[in-house]
Amino acid sequence: MQNIIDELSRCGFYGDEEGKIFLVGKPTRWSSFDVCKKIRTILREKKVGHCGTLDPHAEGLLIVFTAKKTKFVEKFSALEKEYIGEMILGARTQSFDLEKEIQPQSSAENISGAKIVETFSLFLGTQQQVPPMFSAAKVDGKRLYQYAREGMNIERKPRTIVVSKFEATDIDIPSVKFQIVCSKGTYIRTLVDDVGLRLGCGAYMKSLKRTRIGNLRLENALSLEQISQHFSRNQSFGPFKIAA
Repeated sequence: MQNIIDELSRCGFYGDEEGKIFLVGKPTRWSSFDVCKKIRTILREKKVGHCGTLDPHAEGLLIVFTAKKTKFVEKFSALEKEYIGEMILGARTQSFDLEKEIQPQSSAENISGAKIVETFSLFLGTQQQVPPMFSAAKVDGKRLYQYAREGMNIERKPRTIVVSKFEATDIDIPSVKFQIVCSKGTYIRTLVDDVGLRLGCGAYMKSLKRTRIGNLRLENALSLEQISQHFSRNQSFGPFKIAA
């Protein structure tokens, strides 16, 4: 697996006769499924999967696998993940991000930077987290967001997550920019909502970008346009080169 990681770090792509692996820079407004569907169309490949779902409002690094390389999904899913994002204090949404209507709460004007930093520190370490209703997690074979859109609130089992870093990088009330390093299965927007509840003013996630999965970084990722450009001319699995 190390040779695959080395090649992905070098050029954002690994391929052989068993399939392909891509580091993809997912744009906002695209679901992770949309990205897989696009690559399925570009490559005319039926079997395409990804690890580490990103919400449509989030952007950043997504790893996509094709054909027999989908056997690596679980191994890559287990890798540590890093994000940068921005939360807005003083309001909440049902989805904890911009998918749902913003609902004003209490003013955050009197909350100090020191209090915000202290609150962030409360969420470090191993903990239990309940998946949000507006998420792709399944209960009885049905996505939670499908229940939520029907106005239902389903009981969800908490999951064990690990947050190894959670730091405020810029505080300009009501905006708080942050960096977080965490385990798989962590819902960042749930943490943001929890921070808002702890502070007593509410909070929602304005933006999120995944910058790293394990040692694989967003700066080495390919755009969907680059992938399309290359494979429209070259269906080989040799070294990835962007077509001129």
